Amino acid sequence: MLKFLALRFGRAIFTLFLCVSGVFVALRMAGDPADIMLSIDTPPDVRAYYREAWGLDRPLYEQYGLYLVSAVKGDFGVSFADSRPAFQSVVEALPKTAILGLSALLLALFVGLPLGIVAALKHNSSIDRLAMATAVFGYAIPIFFLGILLILLFALKLRVLPSAGSDSFAHLVLPMVTLGLPLAGRLARFARTSTLEVLGKPFIRAARARGVRPLGVVIYHALPNAAVPLLMFLGIEIGGILAGSAVTETIFAWPGLGRLLVDAVATRDLAVVQASILTITLIMVCANLLVDILHILIDPRLGGFRRASSAVPS
Repeated sequence: MLKFLALRFGRAIFTLFLCVSGVFVALRMAGDPADIMLSIDTPPDVRAYYREAWGLDRPLYEQYGLYLVSAVKGDFGVSFADSRPAFQSVVEALPKTAILGLSALLLALFVGLPLGIVAALKHNSSIDRLAMATAVFGYAIPIFFLGILLILLFALKLRVLPSAGSDSFAHLVLPMVTLGLPLAGRLARFARTSTLEVLGKPFIRAARARGVRPLGVVIYHALPNAAVPLLMFLGIEIGGILAGSAVTETIFAWPGLGRLLVDAVATRDLAVVQASILTITLIMVCANLLVDILHILIDPRLGGFRRASSAVPS
């Protein structure tokens, strides 16, 4: 267990290093931020002053070294736009993204997981086909198109929900549905596939032969074994949620990390872009590490919770 965690932790540190290095080089090779932040008629001496103040006058390798040293110390630079610490802007925006992401994930779990399980239990029936058609529609529709449709229907036509802002729960509903429904569709299809695979295993037939009730077979035998691939799927989908939040937050003017990143990229605010991407990478790395730990705890083959084949009530 300790060796596994040490290996995963080392990979996480290496992933963060690659992310920081790649973003640093890519942003600086894309052009001079001073050309975007400053107007065309800016005097050369003023332009030189800001380039020196932002550290853009140094060689690339020197900028990179200084940034790594500062990042290890927790200093991610100063925003070019408002001269505030870049990480402060990220910390202020992160709670809004966390609220939106967790709400969308809960919506997906409450909608997609039961839909996929019911479809698996009613395999090849009209219920199965209807559930999968709904799931395909959910994950096939683009997030930006779904968000615009919801705004047109509920904000402009029916006027029951706001189209922008983050002041109340009503402001959360449309972004949550926009981000959560595609995830629910993907989760439903994956849950159906995982459950069908488990239902065909010999130990399921053995449980039925022993007279275990159908509900007991599903709860005590099928779901614990189907949970392992579902956990891996959700760990991967954390990245999809964060990527989708950038589009969703921009559409609904939700002041989260995704919108902050989009605005920073548009203005070439290097410090904010680097701090945002590093934070997103850290979240994804921690989420996947947590999934790996839960995998060990749940999977019976790795010493986790045992199948209830000998202690399940019939």
